[in-house]
Amino acid sequence: MSNAEVDAVVVGSGPNGMAAAVTMARAGLSVQVYEAQSTIGGGARTIDLGLAPGITHDICSAVHPLAISSPFFVDFDLRARGLEFTTPEVSYAQPLDDQPTALAFHDLDATVDRLGAAGPEWRRFFAPLLDRVDDAIWLSLGDKRSVPETLRDVPGIANVMKFGLRLLSQASPAWNIPLSHESTQSLFTGVAAHAIGGLPGMGTAATATMLSTVAHAGGWPSPVGGSQAIIDAMVTDLEAHGGSVTTNARIDHVSDMPAARAYLLDTSALNAAQIFSGLLPANVDKSLRRFKQGNAAAKVDFVLNSPVPWTDPETARAGTIHVGGTRQQMAAAEADVIAGRMPAHPVSLVSDPTVFDPSREVNGLRPLWTYCHVPFDCPIDPAEYIIRQIERFAPGFRDTIVSYNSIPASEMAAHNQNYIGGDIATGLVSFYRMMARPRMSWDNYSLGVPGAYLCSAATPPAPGVHGMNGWFAAQRALKTRFGITEAPSLAP
Repeated sequence: MSNAEVDAVVVGSGPNGMAAAVTMARAGLSVQVYEAQSTIGGGARTIDLGLAPGITHDICSAVHPLAISSPFFVDFDLRARGLEFTTPEVSYAQPLDDQPTALAFHDLDATVDRLGAAGPEWRRFFAPLLDRVDDAIWLSLGDKRSVPETLRDVPGIANVMKFGLRLLSQASPAWNIPLSHESTQSLFTGVAAHAIGGLPGMGTAATATMLSTVAHAGGWPSPVGGSQAIIDAMVTDLEAHGGSVTTNARIDHVSDMPAARAYLLDTSALNAAQIFSGLLPANVDKSLRRFKQGNAAAKVDFVLNSPVPWTDPETARAGTIHVGGTRQQMAAAEADVIAGRMPAHPVSLVSDPTVFDPSREVNGLRPLWTYCHVPFDCPIDPAEYIIRQIERFAPGFRDTIVSYNSIPASEMAAHNQNYIGGDIATGLVSFYRMMARPRMSWDNYSLGVPGAYLCSAATPPAPGVHGMNGWFAAQRALKTRFGITEAPSLAP
């Protein structure tokens, strides 16, 4: 690699790495990004897996509730840069045995109508949070150290209390009291399971409360053409401000990089410790290496010759489909995962991008995005488990499959080093670990070495394609290394 000095080096080109890089470059600094893979984007890549001519797949993230609503992306403004998003009328769906699918529409009133007798309790839960949706977003996506924007006025404080009470209700054994119907319970729990953790629990409840609120506000959009469009827009902005990205450049140690005034790592905590091996304070090194991995996801990308034949055709209207059955069934499956057992009926997520983006269908074939929750580092091929789960609610699904690519949790790190053992959250998601991520420190981004920062999902606020981890880390680097106290504008 080049020995030429740069102001900042970023390791990893996922959404957080690119958020950090764009922020540094916008401040007038020279920035070099290194990516180990041959393609840019980390968890937001869209690539051709060779399963069928012209068919591309989102290999990790596909639907992006926060790509237009997180504070970082609000400032960056992807739509103003020409990205087209499509937002399904139904944000997410929960198929149920022998009854209609529970649907969460973008519109709260439509959701309540669909839920019938269960509708009023869903309205009571979410309507108060929709008055000031940004409060829920700022509370959830803050750095867990500074005072969130939402706590700076009385209405904001009141809304945070509403949010907190609802979160606490769904994190306790009494979670069935405010949501007493099977349809509302399962609808909420399907979103909670995104965090791949114990049900009920603080981490899973926080995830569901925030994402479900967003679903009834801005919806759950996806970029036309796939997730890669988000990364491509960020790379274009970086290059326009003098930065660059080098692919096929695996970084194993800081000596593999040019001298720089700041290093920002969009890596796992373990990889960060390895890159700065021998340089970190002993307590920091120990904490990074001991940061517990979370449970895992195993991925299957399908090519189908027709839409999924859901028993309830309304299911197909949703951008995201949570396939796990009832609240009790999903809680039991997640308990198996935590205990290290492969569930017979794992919680699975499904998205057919062609439903809301017809450009993804080529010559009558369409991609189908799926993953299921499994124990950490599980070597079991997930394909048959996911097929059986979908067949449960869509008999005949197996006959629509033309080809597929299956990745066990134990092999997920091959296409993204951060996904050790299939942990796509880059570390355990719990209430404690949302605050002490990856270690208990006032500054969770500093690696204890002047100029070295962690900016990945292993830091606050949480995993997800929202760019906040990288944005927060970059702002600290700008202040402490370059004396730049005001974050640069990211506007187009």
